[in-house]
Amino acid sequence: MIKKKIAVMMIAVLSLLLLFPLATMADAAPGDVIVTLGEDLSPQQREELLNEMEVSEEDENVTIITVSNEEEHQYLGNYISASVIGSNALSSSKITILESGSGIDVTTNNINWVSEGMYANALITAGVKDADIYVTAPFEVSGTGALTGLIKAYESTMDGVIPEDQKQIANEELVKTAQLGEEHGNEEATELMARIKEALAEEDIETTDDLRDLIRRLADELGISLSDEDLEGLVSLFDRMREMNIDWDQVRSQIDSVRENISDFIGSEQGQGIIRAIINFFNDLLDTVSGWFSSGAILNR
Repeated sequence: MIKKKIAVMMIAVLSLLLLFPLATMADAAPGDVIVTLGEDLSPQQREELLNEMEVSEEDENVTIITVSNEEEHQYLGNYISASVIGSNALSSSKITILESGSGIDVTTNNINWVSEGMYANALITAGVKDADIYVTAPFEVSGTGALTGLIKAYESTMDGVIPEDQKQIANEELVKTAQLGEEHGNEEATELMARIKEALAEEDIETTDDLRDLIRRLADELGISLSDEDLEGLVSLFDRMREMNIDWDQVRSQIDSVRENISDFIGSEQGQGIIRAIINFFNDLLDTVSGWFSSGAILNR
């Protein structure tokens, strides 16, 4: 089992961003649990995963949602290879609503394609700010079923349905960030997406050419060399976003707010403890390497 709280926090901070002015989770309250289950789980696998998540179908505070492979292909098929999505919906998730200000914490088990940051970004895109998320499967899978389930989980707890074009934009943004992350690093890719959104709130971008120049400039500032295909893909994505009813000032304020939370964390006792542990690790490593040289343990070969 892999738990990457800090990595998720950093990636979520930089990817952030409530893309659309959606309603908040109207019916969800702290302590409520939403579980998404892959439709193709066997009865035994379903029972084992529920036990693993420590939830019961009889609990009135637990909402259970089923995700089909058809839905995975519907929402992600335009952006991810069919071989990655697969032919069975197996990955599942548990979302526990936390008190305001708790932040997002993601834990994964048996997930080998969708990163913790992608799950965190999906929740932020859907308007969730404070939640504990556990994503799992009976064996190693890509995790696209759980990713699709997060959108369904949001819809199940709000008054209304997310418009189809907004779902498609949200999913495309998530996948494009992940693809750029594979080439340039997750933090760099998510920072680029964040800066583009900040710039759309601050600058007068009137034409597609203006947008293209903006994205190229911001990528250069981050040392990211975008291919023509990547550049045009981002231009197309954000051009469509600009045509939608997005409150960019709200997006910018959320970026600032989440970044402040990261600064608070780094300055906290827990954050400082993690930083000290990292420093101590590298100091020990340097001492070990120095010892090799001083003792003649490293020989020419």
